[in-house]
Amino acid sequence: MLPSELPYRANIYAMKLLGVKYLISASAVGSLKEAVKPLDIVVPDQFIDRTKNRPSTFFGNGVVAHITFGDPVCPQLAQVVSDAAKSLELPNITIHDRGTYVCMEGPAFSTRAESNLYRSWGASTIGMTNLTEAKLAREAEIAYATMALVTDYDCWHDEVEAVSVEMVIENLHHNAENAQKVIREIVQRLQTKPFESIAHTALKTALFTRLETVDPQILDSLRAILQPYL
Repeated sequence: MLPSELPYRANIYAMKLLGVKYLISASAVGSLKEAVKPLDIVVPDQFIDRTKNRPSTFFGNGVVAHITFGDPVCPQLAQVVSDAAKSLELPNITIHDRGTYVCMEGPAFSTRAESNLYRSWGASTIGMTNLTEAKLAREAEIAYATMALVTDYDCWHDEVEAVSVEMVIENLHHNAENAQKVIREIVQRLQTKPFESIAHTALKTALFTRLETVDPQILDSLRAILQPYL
């Protein structure tokens, strides 16, 4: 399935129905910085949106909401992810606890000109999925953070072979093993020390529409998300 075809809204809505409070994404990315090498793990704190053809909100059809998104990941959850990854002391892997993630549409990888443009913006990594997840998780009042697992240097790097499917798949296998170890550690930490995130009340000041004026069928389709405000 292409990144643009993923059922982002259905996935996040299902997690809301299940009572999920913390959402940790693990995804493959390319590196836009020399210091961020393949197999490293980045815990981004910012995103740049370069997507075009995917819905990234639950709202519309008479319901208007504008979430605050200056800090697109939950800082507390991101800290848990970073601390858990560092505690494992994975060999030859650096944990970068900040960074800007460029979310591109795909499925094609970047041109060299695009890759160098993103580098000039100070971005650290590039991928195709995380920002859409982050927006929807915030609307669903779920704390969100991501592990960006580096598979390759993006095509800007003149001294390294341009990204290929074979390279990505090989590093994906290594990254998947590391991600499983980190996620187990994160879950243990969250079970021991759960916390309340600003994301958990994100809609409190975001809803612009008086819900009593909305079509009941529309409200019913959003009931899992809007329940505290109905």
